[in-house]
Amino acid sequence: MYGLLTLQFVVITIYACLWFLAALKLRRNDVADIAWGTGFIVLAIAGHLAESAVSVRGLLVLVLIILWGLRFLFYIARRNLGKAEDPRYRKWREEWGVSANVRAFFQVFLLQGYLAVIILLPVTYVWVHSGNPLTPLDAVGFAFWLTGFGFETVGDWQLAKFKKDATNRGRIMNTGLWKYTRHPNYFGEVTLWWGVWLISSAVPGGWKTFMGPVMISFLILRVSGIPLLEKRYEGNSEFNEYRRRTSAFFPLPPKR
Repeated sequence: MYGLLTLQFVVITIYACLWFLAALKLRRNDVADIAWGTGFIVLAIAGHLAESAVSVRGLLVLVLIILWGLRFLFYIARRNLGKAEDPRYRKWREEWGVSANVRAFFQVFLLQGYLAVIILLPVTYVWVHSGNPLTPLDAVGFAFWLTGFGFETVGDWQLAKFKKDATNRGRIMNTGLWKYTRHPNYFGEVTLWWGVWLISSAVPGGWKTFMGPVMISFLILRVSGIPLLEKRYEGNSEFNEYRRRTSAFFPLPPKR
């Protein structure tokens, strides 16, 4: 386990350096969003190749990570194509001043890479302990992953379609999945990673990798996900009403 983790940290460090150089060349740090999804794919492939034993469960988690990473990559690339740098990254660059490049390397690219290694712990555990047969818990975990992936995919598609309509400019999305949760994509993201953890828990001792889903849950619920996004709408009366009626995370019937 420790040998594979060491390999992943080395791989992701090199990966982060390459993306940081690309950010310097392009003069936009929001390429880190693209690096996020593809980073998991790189780590997954490197980890899978490093383990000589191949199992059905190991192949399953590899496919799930690659599917998630590719969907995220194409979504972010399409969203950012032809647009200026994301305001979040531009604001950080302005706030950091002369130390912007150094802080971007450590606080954006390198930190992001190391967080990915932690989030991927359940998958890493599966590869190291590949000789165990499938159990019903694998099916439950896959069902969780599929549910999360569906929420994330459909939620992002509905939002993109909503924003594409010029008549919705400046309005708050409150239909489809967004009628039941203010963040169906974030709900889906957290749910699918807990699904991966459940698959890992089908292996004796796999439950100990709970730090992976806990980390992504904490980031989305308390750090860079919901809090950062909703801060943009402070003082927006339409959003305040939407927030009053709609669950922040778990899909629930809207309040009257």
